[in-house]
Amino acid sequence: MRSGWLLRDGQVLASVDIADSPVERMRGLLGRSSYEGAMLLPATRSVHTLMMRFPLDVAHMTADLKVLSTSRMGRWRIGLPRPGCRCVLEASSGAFERWALEVGDQLEIRDAR
Repeated sequence: MRSGWLLRDGQVLASVDIADSPVERMRGLLGRSSYEGAMLLPATRSVHTLMMRFPLDVAHMTADLKVLSTSRMGRWRIGLPRPGCRCVLEASSGAFERWALEVGDQLEIRDAR
């Protein structure tokens, strides 16, 4: 799993883990009791919170990381795919509000070097 920084307009919003492999995407945030930062799930159109220990903020995005929609998912929910979605960003519930993340935001990832 790669790590980096999640940015909007050059401002760092959070650290980000990028789940590159199918196994990493399937696992996502399962098994964790909390999570700081964000997790990017490339090649993903929908997520679920089955067996999750905490609720999530979820952003559906285009391949170039433009935010199409955001939602808060409680535990034990199954999300629907969004038209045009090519990747999903997950964070602990409340993170998007702290970051003021909105539909239409253009995000970017920078390597944590």
